[in-house]
Formats: sequence, structure tokens, C-alpha cells
Amino acid sequence: MFQPAIPIGGYAGWKVFERTVARQKEAFGDQAAVQRDLAYFKEKISSIHSPEELVRDRKLLTVALGAFGLEDEINKKAFIRRALDDGVLDPRSFANRLNDPRWRAFATAFSAENLALGRFELNSSREDVAARFIERAFERSVGDVDPNFRLAMNFRREAKEIASGVNADRIGWLQIMGQRPLRAVVEAALGLPSSIANLDIDRQRQMFETKAAEVFGTSSPKAFLDDANIEQALRRFFVRSEADSGPSADTRGAAALSLLGGSALSAGAQIGLIISNASVR
Repeated sequence: MFQPAIPIGGYAGWKVFERTVARQKEAFGDQAAVQRDLAYFKEKISSIHSPEELVRDRKLLTVALGAFGLEDEINKKAFIRRALDDGVLDPRSFANRLNDPRWRAFATAFSAENLALGRFELNSSREDVAARFIERAFERSVGDVDPNFRLAMNFRREAKEIASGVNADRIGWLQIMGQRPLRAVVEAALGLPSSIANLDIDRQRQMFETKAAEVFGTSSPKAFLDDANIEQALRRFFVRSEADSGPSADTRGAAALSLLGGSALSAGAQIGLIISNASVR
């Protein structure tokens, strides 16, 4: 059983980990269990032609959802079906209104249209999902050792993806606010308390913009297109996390455990995000 090598935590440990992460991810992906799951996916997915068929095969669905960081949603069959049946071509589709890039990416890859057209008969499409699955599964493995490292890895990927979106200036902060793990890193980097999640959505966004301007010199989430800003955010996150958790090895990453999964917002606030998203289109 593979276990990531993370001898020390905090920002210093993160910098050491960065130097070995490629080799460790390769070793993780070479595990027999991982290879079996991917072999099954690659063999079977080309014969799937509808969301209904995909949802019926739990083993396939595990890889498909896991590739987009949605593994915890596997029991929400009706939710998944609606996202895939609607697709993403209509701006008002279910996945587009969720303010969560993971669902949009998942619905893009496995939409009813793409499945019907046999997208996964292409080897490149199968390999893309396999690579995504390994990356996300490796992150979960890292999180079992140090949850803060998993949060950092997720932030580095997701923040750039949101920042590069065509609507980043309009809905980027809403997307960050709606993803609990990502939001936790950004809040810490900006010195914002988690309690602001109880405020009005527009007020929250204003606070993110104001603090981002102070820290990065711009109020736009496009700040995360700059590697220097990504690094600064990670350094500030680790410093604050260490201060919040204390020096004991027994508490290493403890504050991050409750953040790895779920939404950053209450159900009512999530509805507010959807409405707010629709209003800026």
C-alpha cells in the first residue's frame, strides 16, 4: 500500500514535498489496485452511450467522478443524471448554474451528447480521464498523511482553472467561495475569518475583492494566473494553518480535516450563489 513520503509539515515541508511529488505520483499510479480500476474504465467506457448506463455501473462511475474530485457525490444518482442529461451547452443548464467548475468539467466530459457520440472510443479521451483520476486519487492519499498538503494541491490546480475561465472577473470569486477546500486556502491567504460565510453573498465577494487587492495588488481572481501569487498564497496559508493548529505533531493538519469535502456554504447560501451566477450572465 502506497503512502506518500511527507517527513515534515508546514511550508518548509511543502517545499520539500514539491521536489518529489512527480516521482511519488508516478509510484502511486503504478499500484496494482489503481491500474485495475483504470483498466476496467478504459475497457468498458467506450460501450457506454448514455448517462443512465454510466450511473448504473458503480465501478465506472467511481473513476469518472473521481477524475473530477466528485467521488463523494457517487450516491447522488438523480443529481448526476441531471447534470449529464443537461450537459453544458445551455448557459442555464444544471451544471452551469452550480458555480462549481468540477461539475461543469464532469458534465462536459460525460454529457449525454458526448456519450451518444462515442467520445470515449478515442484513446485520448480515456487517457485524459485516467490521468485526472490518478492526480485526484494521489491528492487524497497525500491528504491522509497531511490534509493541508491536499488543500494546497487542490488550490494550486483549481485556482488557476477558475482564474483562466472566460467569466473569471464576473463569477470567479463566487466559484472560489462555493468550494469549501479551495475557499479555506484563499481565506487563510487573505487573512479572512471563516465566519464571513454567514454574511450576504455580495458582501462576502466584496471582502474577497478588497483583501485580494491588498495582498496581490488586484481585486480580480485572475491574480491566480500569476505563479508568484499562487506561491504567496500558499505560504500565507501554511503560516496561518500552523498558527491555528499549534506545534504538536498530534494536531498536524487537524484543522484541515473538516474542510476536505462538501460546500463552503449552507443550502440557502448555495441557492443564493446560483441566483447570483444567473444574474451576471
